[in-house]
Amino acid sequence: MFTRIRSAWLPFFLVVVINYSVTAVEPTKTNWRKHTINDRSPFEAVGVADFNRDGRLDVFSGDSWYAAPDWKRHQVRQVKPGTNPHYYEDFADTPLDVNGDGRVDILTCAYFSRRIAWVEQPQDPTTPWTEHLIDLPGSMETSYLVDLYGDGTPVYLPNVGGQIVWYELKTGAAEVAWTKRQLSPAGAGHGIGHGDINSDGRIDIITPRGWYEQPADRDADWNFHAEFEIGHASIEIIGHDFDGDGDTDIVWGMGHDFGLHWMKQSRDQNKKRIWTKEDIDTTFSQVHTLHLADFDGDGEKEFVTGKRIYAHASEPGATAHPCIFIYRFDRKSAKWEKTMVYRGFPAENAPADAEQRDALKDFARGSAGTGLQMAVKDMDNDGDMDIVAPGKSGLYWFENLRIIK
Repeated sequence: MFTRIRSAWLPFFLVVVINYSVTAVEPTKTNWRKHTINDRSPFEAVGVADFNRDGRLDVFSGDSWYAAPDWKRHQVRQVKPGTNPHYYEDFADTPLDVNGDGRVDILTCAYFSRRIAWVEQPQDPTTPWTEHLIDLPGSMETSYLVDLYGDGTPVYLPNVGGQIVWYELKTGAAEVAWTKRQLSPAGAGHGIGHGDINSDGRIDIITPRGWYEQPADRDADWNFHAEFEIGHASIEIIGHDFDGDGDTDIVWGMGHDFGLHWMKQSRDQNKKRIWTKEDIDTTFSQVHTLHLADFDGDGEKEFVTGKRIYAHASEPGATAHPCIFIYRFDRKSAKWEKTMVYRGFPAENAPADAEQRDALKDFARGSAGTGLQMAVKDMDNDGDMDIVAPGKSGLYWFENLRIIK
């Protein structure tokens, strides 16, 4: 059952200030330990949950889930290559108990088949799981869950080409039902995210072309504010107060080029919103996925990102070193600090013809990067946040041993 919301697009003029000064981001020393889950996995999506209910966090990626602590593989479905064989039809693996039976299922989406579905966990999680179609909205880069209304019930937010849409799960029914919410496509593009942009206590939706303001009435229109253009952006685009001045800033990466950037929010003398753009890091390309968390235990949030391995094998920097980094904004120095989680070796012998490239062959075995998702969870239950990174060059988790400076 689907319902629709129409959004009023209210055009207006805004002051936009762009500043391209590069911030120093030399990496600090770190102590992260890489664990291999499956170094032959080609899938770019991942979800972490206790699938077999033994009290340990397991990992789901592509066609299989891996049982902690030894990462025994259980293949539970078939995932086909897309129309382009360099990609598999699995662009998200997001854990959620969809049908309320106490077992964690998987929400997934795909680019080529244009589908959103949920994959039902059976009573025995090592036997085949059953996929249920939710909708066919269009080609999607990926999707994620977000507590959009602040009521503890997350909605499923995909990055659908040319659309702004999300799905709300109806609970307590005899059958699983989803409500589709759709806004004006004015801000749609490559990338989507969220944050409280206007500090009214409600979560807004951020796109490459501006932001949608959540109304006080859930059923009212969401006004679109066309305040910036940031290009082919990451998923997520992060809205967070990094500099501690009381308003929400925006961080994003360039999904198909070099560049990791942020925009500081401020106001001019007429109280009009100003966005000031600065570079964070321009040393690597294909920055597709960003996650916000407190990795160093200081009470302030940082974000993790890295190079998506062969986002497109023909793009600038595609064969350069794979990497994963954490970025922290030091409010005293007003500079970004970069912590290295992982840095591998470039694919120096990759074929000149990009169509012939294969990450599992071109990069050294054990090379880690990112795919379309990462999972940030306390995998070993020691009180700090770890990182699970899938990608075309394998599936790995990075144990946080706390940052040493």
